[in-house]
Amino acid sequence: MTTTDARPTPRPRRSALDRDTAMRLAATEYGRYLDQLRALDADDWARPTECPAWDVRAVAGHCLGMAEFAASLPTMARQNAVASRRGGVFIDALTALQVQEQAALTTAELVACYAEVAPRAVRGRRRRSAVLGHVRMPGTETVNGVADPWTFGYLFATILTRDTWMHRVDTARATGRDLVLTPEHDGVLVADVVAEWAGRHGQPYALTLTGPAGGRWDSGGPGLELDAVEFCRVLSGRGSGEGLLGVQVPF
Repeated sequence: MTTTDARPTPRPRRSALDRDTAMRLAATEYGRYLDQLRALDADDWARPTECPAWDVRAVAGHCLGMAEFAASLPTMARQNAVASRRGGVFIDALTALQVQEQAALTTAELVACYAEVAPRAVRGRRRRSAVLGHVRMPGTETVNGVADPWTFGYLFATILTRDTWMHRVDTARATGRDLVLTPEHDGVLVADVVAEWAGRHGQPYALTLTGPAGGRWDSGGPGLELDAVEFCRVLSGRGSGEGLLGVQVPF
């Protein structure tokens, strides 16, 4: 007797943000990360971060490489091809490649390159989220232990901004510098994370997030209260959480 798996294939995840909002957030986040890089002193670049094996300099190399990935289709294709040939977990191979390719730059050169590529990355993301927004990406990510297919729109409109934002958090924590947060920017990013988290766990909850990026969401469930940035860190896997806080959201 032949049996088949009757479980439905998950629908590829789409961005919940409209394109104008997504690209406004992208441009602002690139700008804030650039400002952060410009403010670092010589000692800051070598400080360890919460990303295993990456110091502040390596994080910046990854962020520059990912901005180049977003800005140029040929660069995206080349990075994908090289990372695929390396084998292993694809996203780990891709980010390691990005760090490696920027390693020869001085920190001044890296900052200058980031300043040049960031506007092109926004334009590239806008174009590709429009053309490929509903197209499923090859392969799947694994989130909360299960396959999680994504659309290109989710990558270009949502994930690449979350990635930069979380690395800005990493850098601020590593260097002890203040993290610039506003309701108009970070509050919108966090609200999108909350909505996705709620959809992923599907349980009633009452969530209060404190700080400039915080807010309150209540669907009639148990109460949770913590700092908005810490909430995102926990969901990203940088911190530990129990119960509903153990449900991860990709960054």
